[in-house]
Amino acid sequence: MLIAACVSLVGLMDLRAQVSLELLLEQQQFLRDESMLVQVRIINRSGQTLRLGQDPDWLTFIVEQRDGHPVLRLGEVPVQGPFEVESATVADRKFDLMPYFDLSIPGRYRLSAFMKIKDWGVTVASEPREFDIVRGAKVWEEEFGVPAPGGLPEVRKYILQRAMHIRQLRLYARVTDPTEQRCFRVVSLGPLTSFSRFEAQIDKASNLHVLFQTGARAFAYTVLDPDGTVLMRQTYLYGASRPRLQLDPQAKIVVAGGIRQPSPDDFPPSLPAVPPAENPSTNAALTNLVTPQPPPPAPQLMNPTNPPPTQPRKAKTARPPRLQD
Repeated sequence: MLIAACVSLVGLMDLRAQVSLELLLEQQQFLRDESMLVQVRIINRSGQTLRLGQDPDWLTFIVEQRDGHPVLRLGEVPVQGPFEVESATVADRKFDLMPYFDLSIPGRYRLSAFMKIKDWGVTVASEPREFDIVRGAKVWEEEFGVPAPGGLPEVRKYILQRAMHIRQLRLYARVTDPTEQRCFRVVSLGPLTSFSRFEAQIDKASNLHVLFQTGARAFAYTVLDPDGTVLMRQTYLYGASRPRLQLDPQAKIVVAGGIRQPSPDDFPPSLPAVPPAENPSTNAALTNLVTPQPPPPAPQLMNPTNPPPTQPRKAKTARPPRLQD
């Protein structure tokens, strides 16, 4: 029985070595209530097709404090959705974990994931990833009303916060209720220079307009709706004058001055989209692991029947004999 148990354990370890689970974070530092997108990467080298996602508990996330205490779970992360991972392929899935864990206390946390492979009766664990929850310094706030059909308008609050992100100052927008107990969304607006003077105005549709300096001559302009959804994102450069917010003749908030600079970060996009590379796979989440290698270059053979031509040697001229006295 001991030998059989050892063989079973070796086989189980071999199966786990053929299927790996990785966690990828776009950043390692988050503001409280900011979306925390984690990318789950499943690598299959088992020689078999994996069938995952049928059950609501096929993938489980665990968040722990630095001392190892588990973080209070506020809800179950919605992970259900069947899919297959063929052998020699990679499957990626993204999940926002912030709404499902109590990460209200600033500090360092540790994230782990566990994947159940039902057909094999095994569980694969990921390597833990650490991240930080940081506080932001409030630099501006203003309450506004959201129209409600047939009733009193709902009161909400826009808040602008600054926070240091990997030695870089960034500006965030937060949408909350008046007491700041309920947060609707936190949006990272972009990098902020230490000498930047930002402008913030609310239009008649209760949208927030923010203009701030991101570099020596660059400015970012962002418009948010009352739910915190980004409606517009544009880039401006310092021209004959500094960009600024003002009302146009129709009482709309616009950017005056500066030079509009198309950027890949613009929303809606202002630059033509780059066509995606052709992929024979119909599943966009799957990527072939096997990359064909080009054959080595053929060695250059020299034909022995045709040796390289030799250069003719110059004939030495004979010196006349020396006459003796």
